[in-house]
Amino acid sequence: MVTELSQVFISILKDVAPIVVVLLGFQLGILRRKLPHLRKVLFGLFYVVVGLTFFLFGLERALFPLGREMARQLTDPAFIGGGPGVVPGWADYYWTYLFAFAIGFATTIAEPSLIAVAIKAQDVSGGSVGAFGLRVAVAVGVALSLSVGTFRIVSGTPLYVYMIVGYAIVVVQTMFAPRMIVPLAYDSGGVTTSTVTVPLVAALGLGLASNVPGRSALLDGFGLIALASLFPMITVMGYAQIGTWLEKRRQKPIPTTSTPEGGP
Repeated sequence: MVTELSQVFISILKDVAPIVVVLLGFQLGILRRKLPHLRKVLFGLFYVVVGLTFFLFGLERALFPLGREMARQLTDPAFIGGGPGVVPGWADYYWTYLFAFAIGFATTIAEPSLIAVAIKAQDVSGGSVGAFGLRVAVAVGVALSLSVGTFRIVSGTPLYVYMIVGYAIVVVQTMFAPRMIVPLAYDSGGVTTSTVTVPLVAALGLGLASNVPGRSALLDGFGLIALASLFPMITVMGYAQIGTWLEKRRQKPIPTTSTPEGGP
């Protein structure tokens, strides 16, 4: 374990080195200024390297095996209920779709990058965009994307069909959604596929494709992350459109009926 941890640490140092070179090059060579708070920067850099080391080590030790094992158990013929020699149909994997929905929602709610963007969006908008509401909208989008993605893997349908239809919906929504929410919706698709979501999603897709009969881990195991970046755009713009529609209904004047003069 110590050997593996040291190898990951050295690998992280190599990955972070180009970032340090670029920042120091521009700070000292282009701006020609000393690096402010050098001690804090060095401590922060050390924390980043150590944190990434333990994070990646934990992924390999826990999250990736957990995702593969859950996919294997959920697609086990003994669990699905198929007899010997019986190939299960796509409808027999309903627990897999439900698990994908649940894990997609849970990991997205806990995604640090999404929390940061949601808080900033609430601050910049003066509270008109709720941080929690935005997180829930994105989480629902990711959950739906994983359910649809697992269905795609089980059924063997091509990925490009889902992408074309999805982006066609995004284009149409962009024309009618409030202009304020459109850039935020587009960013929401990117920030949610980050440190917490991606490892479990990738492990789920690869594990599912490896255990479903007739599927290839290389051809079918990937693509869930692409869908997870697409669906939040739809749900966030839909969330804003529903909110706008409800606000208009609240502001719509209620027609009053006038009674004849002298009446009761």
